[in-house]
Amino acid sequence: MYAQLSKFLSRFFSKRQIFRYGFNVSPMYRRSTGKLYFVSEDLLNVKIKIPLSIKNRNYVGSIFGGSLFSATDPIYMVQLINILGTDYVVWDKSASIQYRRPAKETAFAEFSFTEDEINQLKKDAKEEGEIDLLKELKITNHDGSVVFCELLKTIYIADKVYYKEKRKRK
Repeated sequence: MYAQLSKFLSRFFSKRQIFRYGFNVSPMYRRSTGKLYFVSEDLLNVKIKIPLSIKNRNYVGSIFGGSLFSATDPIYMVQLINILGTDYVVWDKSASIQYRRPAKETAFAEFSFTEDEINQLKKDAKEEGEIDLLKELKITNHDGSVVFCELLKTIYIADKVYYKEKRKRK
């Protein structure tokens, strides 16, 4: 549904606008209490914030760990789907989170790729058929000096032709 809506909206808005506002109005993402506040034109850089609020405050007054995780969970996958385009299949494969310190203030995270990294992903997926990308992410305070938690995401990326052939064999 979201992909079809995004395709329709691309007639009127830029990918950047659809990505940012689409996440921020999506009921699925709003429940996480996260908010995208910056998306670069090329979608290579996305920044989110997770404000401490009555909606995500836990028993001891810090941001509920599930809110920290759910606000970060879909970003890398959807970011890569939009950057790589329709010749690739992208799925979240696994994630782990290590809590370091209670988040008793607004938390922030930045999701970044470089052009070189994207070109290498495309090359590797074309050559190998499928790859697993490991991305580390830190959720921090406003200036990055305090790390609330660290995530390790595994993202599956496959050449679409390879993926379809692989699915036929199973």
